[in-house]
Amino acid sequence: MKLKYISIIFLGASSLSYAQQVKDTITKESKIDEVAITGSRNKKRTVINTPVPIDIIDIKQVSQSTGQVEVNQLLQFSAPSFNSNKQSGSDGADAVDPATLRGLGPDQTLLLLNGKRYHQSSLINLFGTKGRGNTGYDMNTIPIGAIKRVEVLRDGASAQYGSDAIAGVINVILNDRDKGFEGNAFYGMNLFKSPGNNDVVSDHKIDGTTFNFNGNLGTKIGSKGGFGNFTAEFINKDYAIRNANPDIYNDPQPAPRQRFGDAKAQNIYFFGNIELPLSDGLKFYSRQGFSHRNTKAYAWTRTADDDKNIPAIYPNGFNPIEDTSITDFTFDNGLKFNVANWDIDFYNAFGNNRFTYQIDQTLNATLGAKSPTSFNAGGHSLLQNTTGFNAVRQFKVLKGLNIAFGSEFRYEKFDIIKGEEASYAMYDINGNVVTADTPQNLWVTVPGSSPVRYRPGGSQGFPGYSIDLGKNRNNFAAYLDTELDVTDKWMISVAGRFENYSDFGSTLNGKFATRYAITPQFAFRGSVSTGFRAPSLAQKYYSQQFTNFQGGQLVTIQLASNDSDLANKLGIDQLKQETSVNGSAGFTFNTGKFTATVDGYYISVKNRIVLTGYFPRAELPTELQQQYPFIDQVQFFSNAIDTRTKGIDVILSYSENLGPGKLTATLAGNYNDMEITQVNTSEQLKGKEDTYLSPRERAFILASAPKTKVNLNLNYKISKFNVNLQMVRFDKVTLIGYDDSEQVYNPKVTTDLSFGYEFSHSINLTLGSKNVFNRYPTLQSAHVTSGNTEAGGIFDPVQMGFAGRQVFARLNFKF
Repeated sequence: MKLKYISIIFLGASSLSYAQQVKDTITKESKIDEVAITGSRNKKRTVINTPVPIDIIDIKQVSQSTGQVEVNQLLQFSAPSFNSNKQSGSDGADAVDPATLRGLGPDQTLLLLNGKRYHQSSLINLFGTKGRGNTGYDMNTIPIGAIKRVEVLRDGASAQYGSDAIAGVINVILNDRDKGFEGNAFYGMNLFKSPGNNDVVSDHKIDGTTFNFNGNLGTKIGSKGGFGNFTAEFINKDYAIRNANPDIYNDPQPAPRQRFGDAKAQNIYFFGNIELPLSDGLKFYSRQGFSHRNTKAYAWTRTADDDKNIPAIYPNGFNPIEDTSITDFTFDNGLKFNVANWDIDFYNAFGNNRFTYQIDQTLNATLGAKSPTSFNAGGHSLLQNTTGFNAVRQFKVLKGLNIAFGSEFRYEKFDIIKGEEASYAMYDINGNVVTADTPQNLWVTVPGSSPVRYRPGGSQGFPGYSIDLGKNRNNFAAYLDTELDVTDKWMISVAGRFENYSDFGSTLNGKFATRYAITPQFAFRGSVSTGFRAPSLAQKYYSQQFTNFQGGQLVTIQLASNDSDLANKLGIDQLKQETSVNGSAGFTFNTGKFTATVDGYYISVKNRIVLTGYFPRAELPTELQQQYPFIDQVQFFSNAIDTRTKGIDVILSYSENLGPGKLTATLAGNYNDMEITQVNTSEQLKGKEDTYLSPRERAFILASAPKTKVNLNLNYKISKFNVNLQMVRFDKVTLIGYDDSEQVYNPKVTTDLSFGYEFSHSINLTLGSKNVFNRYPTLQSAHVTSGNTEAGGIFDPVQMGFAGRQVFARLNFKF
């Protein structure tokens, strides 16, 4: 028997000699050999002897037994403290699932690719999403077929890895197999059935059909151990629409979102992983990644008599379609060599994310019947280039001293790409662009309206970007990371990192961690660290004027950039870094068949950057009201809040030979309690704390940190047959509607079941169902026709999803 990964996490023993004792207590034939490269730069530190909790997730094994085809959703149902939402009606976020670790922001978890910093998405979450005002990483730019495993470090690690690692680090390890071909074909579909009394309706009885194919080829290069591993993947997914049955709610008016549900998507990927020895002691490596993802998502409905509609174009109203294209490119290269017994890694990691919007089935109401019905709305892009080196060496001090040090230089550039004029402009009755000098008697009005109403400009569904913008910065970092095995049972780790940003200054952070093995089976571990997160370029410079529905009414909102005149005149401070203090303590216990890990944590974050609430135009100074005559409300990015998070992770794993087969069981739970301890208003806005961070905004922040999440996984294998059962309990989530009423989503349990059979060593077939009992979030029936939910549908996006049951078949083959 070979135990390649112990439980999902098991971290222990403080030296290799003591780790051997732990191995011996399991079974003589057991072998534990997996080196965890996250959280430690000690190349001999295995997953059982690091002092902080790490989840090791075998992507191939997990994906074969589930219906997940994207990394975010796979981790959502695998790691207890990881949460990710499918979105609907959230503009760009419909194509990028915002993800959080331990309930913190999407941008407070660092993503690595084979240990190197991965570039962020250029998207900033704004509408209807968790993590509003946050940027973040788009893990779905990496295909599942290219991944060997994912390491999730659940501990603050800014002192080791830099910005964004306040909540932890996710390290995606690419396939390195050097021979053979492996392929995977997946087909899944939602079998629609209303959860009760026909209160939910869909366009079709079968929808959300998903096809995924990936192929992975490994090959040797040269005769000195070089290899190339290449992956191509394709995903095609159709709409899954979920609406309210108007007969149930007895309301003749259509819902504000007639097309609420999962978006349509088509994705293609190519990833490569190459290592090539150039000479003895000198190795070149290269990782290349390309993905293009096209997503079509429906925006809110414009009815026939809506101010935003022109009946001559759409007699029955229309549902705008946000057609987003994400092109993502990764190119990492490096050299590994040895100098004076130091293992050196010199590298350059390049990444670029480009996100553009085409708005179809829409119009610009101020152009009347002459309006186009499709617009190029522009977009945004983010480029990141990191050059660095890392040096590691072992010393014979006490039971072993490992020293690592290094440096990085990073360049970042954020661009806003201007859309075509009609996608953002408001035109007068003569077809000229409305400016602050245009008399109101020339504005385009709604015929017969009383009082007079003016038609809004720009492309309905998503207004285009009105400016071209390019901003950049650079960053220098230097770090020292040490580990000392004081005795066979006790190890300590100390790390420090200095960083300097060209746009806001310097920061210094440190970390101390320790582990003491009380017995070969039982050990204590803990850590304390400081952390930081630099404001993203998007948070500093993003601005847009858009329309939004609030309680069914259209309002025009100006999201003002942090460096704008509007923000300056209202006393909004320049953004500065978020800072944190992170502490954790826990234990590991292992008897071979049974393992347990328990880790408590405390995370205090000051000056978290979020979006403020909406400030009504009437509350602005008279000068600003005159300067911005077309806006109804204004909001900003601000270091608005301090938060404190306390929680505990518990993971229990048990394996036993049962009858002719083997049973493996894992129970993983997370308890998480976040509170907003302070609202940091500007001096000019003192007394407006409830607007600066409204109850709605508070609810969105706290909803990213549900109190509990529990995963139970049971797998039973007999010869060539196996069955896998997974149950996940999602806790209650409470959001606030536009009318200030609570929207409560009660706890729900989803159940996934699959059956697999190995026809041969080369062919495996899995049949199964996600959410086999067809569980939906709690219906918000009282708000459906008023548009009071953030997404305008019968429920808001919550962790469990809203598409209902899916059945699937997955064929794995290799040769």
